[in-house]
This record gives sequence, C-alpha cells and structure tokens, in this order.
Amino acid sequence: MNDKIIKEFKDRFHQEPSLYASAGRINLIGEHTDYNGGFVFPGAIDKVIMAAIKPNGLDKVRVYSVDIKEYVEFGLEESDVPAQSWARYIFGVCREIIKREGIVLGFDAVFGGNVPLGAGLSSSAALESCFAFALNDLFNNNSIGKFELARIGQSTEHNYCGVNCGIMDQFASVMGKKGQLMCLDCRSMEYEYHPFDPQGYKLVLIDSVVKHELADSPYNKRRQSCERVAAHLGIDTLRDATMEMLDAAKSEISAEDYSRAKFVIEEKDRVLAVCAALDAGDYETVGRKMYETHEGLSKDYEVSCEELDYLNDIARQCGVSGSRIMGGGFGGCTINLVKDEQYDDFIATAKEKFASKYGHEPKIYHVNISDGAHKIQ
Repeated sequence: MNDKIIKEFKDRFHQEPSLYASAGRINLIGEHTDYNGGFVFPGAIDKVIMAAIKPNGLDKVRVYSVDIKEYVEFGLEESDVPAQSWARYIFGVCREIIKREGIVLGFDAVFGGNVPLGAGLSSSAALESCFAFALNDLFNNNSIGKFELARIGQSTEHNYCGVNCGIMDQFASVMGKKGQLMCLDCRSMEYEYHPFDPQGYKLVLIDSVVKHELADSPYNKRRQSCERVAAHLGIDTLRDATMEMLDAAKSEISAEDYSRAKFVIEEKDRVLAVCAALDAGDYETVGRKMYETHEGLSKDYEVSCEELDYLNDIARQCGVSGSRIMGGGFGGCTINLVKDEQYDDFIATAKEKFASKYGHEPKIYHVNISDGAHKIQ
C-alpha cells in the first residue's frame, strides 16, 4: 500500500511526499456507555488509512483517493466545502484546525487504506486522524496536542459530516499504542493504557455483511430512555446510578426504560472488571464479560439482530472464550476472543453455518492492536 500511494502521488504531482497513517479501531467492551458518562475500552488496529502529502504553495488543496478513484480540489475558506462526502472529512479537518488558530496552507495528497468499510471499524475516524496528524506535523510543528487532534476529528463529524458522534473513535485512532488498549472515562476524559498481549489467543472480527435499516431512530430512542431514567433518579447521567437505585425506582418507570438503564449500569461495571482482568492477564474473565455484554445488548438494550445472535451462538457452541456485538448494533460485526487451538475450527464452522442459513459467508478480519496516528516517512 505504501508503494502504491507514493507512486500515485509522484505520477500526479511530480514531487516526493511525506507519508502518514492512522488506524481503524476496535472496542473490546463498553457499548452505548459514552453518552451515559461511562467508560469505553478501545484500541487501534493494524488496518489503516494512509496518506502521501506535500505542501503545494497554492491556496487550495488537491486530493486523490486511490480507493474511490476520484480527484477533488477545494479552497480553505468556509464557503469552499466540497460536494463529495469523502472530501468533506479532509476539508472539515482543515477548517477545524484553522478555527483553532492553527495553520493550514495548500497541499497535495493521495490517500487510500485497508480499513474495511461498513464493518464498524471507523474508517472515517482513521481518515480524519491521519490528516489531522499530518497537517499538525507539516504546518504546526506538532504544537496541537494529540487529544485536541481527536477533538478536531470529532468536530469534523459534527460540523461537516452530520454525525453527532462521541470522541471514542477519533481518540482510539490518534492515541492508540501497539499491544495496549485504553480505558477512557467519557465524563472526565481521563484515560489509562492497559496491556493487551493475549498469548495463546487471537482477536478476530466476523462481519455479518448485513445492516438493517430501521424506520425509527433506535439510537435516539435508547439515549432518551437513559436520559429519562437519570432525570428520574436525580442524577446527570447513568454513570452515577447503581442497580439498587434502579431497582428502587422500577415501579415508577416503564419496563423499557428499566431494561435500557439496567444494561448501561451493568456495562459500566463490566468495563472496570475487564480493566482488572487484563492487568492480571486473565483473558477467560475478559471473554465471559464479552458474552455478558452481548446478552445485555441483545435482550435488555435490544440492538442486536438475528444474524449477530446466530454468530454469537456459534461462538458459544465452538467453545470460544468471548464473543459479542461490536458497535451500535443491527448488523455489522461480532468481536471474538479465540484460543489458538480453536481458531481454525471456529472460523470454518462460522463460515459454513452462516452461509447455510443466510446464503452468504461472513467476512473474517484478524486484527492486532497497533499504533495510532504516526508518520511513516
């Protein structure tokens, strides 16, 4: 990929560029907890967006996507927003740096990547983080802190891409370290690294290659449930709730709101349990907590779907140590913690059974925990 992107850059712009990369991400545990002030547990992975970039001395940006095979030019004023949705991620990063009184001048770029699209691995955050890191290095002498680079990516989503996301994806893409996951407190924004070196295990994603389009707004509805319960309990977010508090109010709230809050409170505690288990090298406990999360997401939060539940059932039948939905739900991937000696049988069984039931094989992504945004050359 390095050679392909650099060759394309030289062919188009006849210059020697600098090369940068930033990673997609997984989240081991901690779903739907970010907007409840809880904890998430992401890590950067060895699937990246890579960009060759060089200042061009002009007042515009010239960018080519090797994957989409499209070329775009745009200026750096607010009115210059490009029509192409993929280019808005790059334009938004430029504008968010400028808004913070950083420097962005005209540049040429060619980018591409191997972060699977639509699999919940945050290819958009990897794109934002790659360009934010590169422009900080090229024009700002790395004066913008890494956490602010993540905020720049998040603000790009909010202001230029129409996605009111949390900060987890960009945080993981910028801050990731090889062999370490990060426990991020979504209220205080404090974080700490925890070792992830599962000797004897593999981490694998199984992509159902389905995404259910729902008529209502399931994410908003679940967030509203959580906010109603927090307000009833007299607290800001469910971060400060306990099961004892929730059970005491059970007769005063709807059954649906109770179930949603139950999941969030239990998930908050699961993330902290996984932190302790990783520090102790106890990957079997990590796996059990993953299964508990899937059960909660399926039964209490109701964001699973038939295909994901089926993949989770196959994992249980194969004796896989841990398996759960990863991401918002209603399609996408399961993330699985598999012992080395079970890996081949599990993958073969999952492919065969899923294809037999749904008419197509799932996609398999073996991932390693890797570094986040960085300069390659």
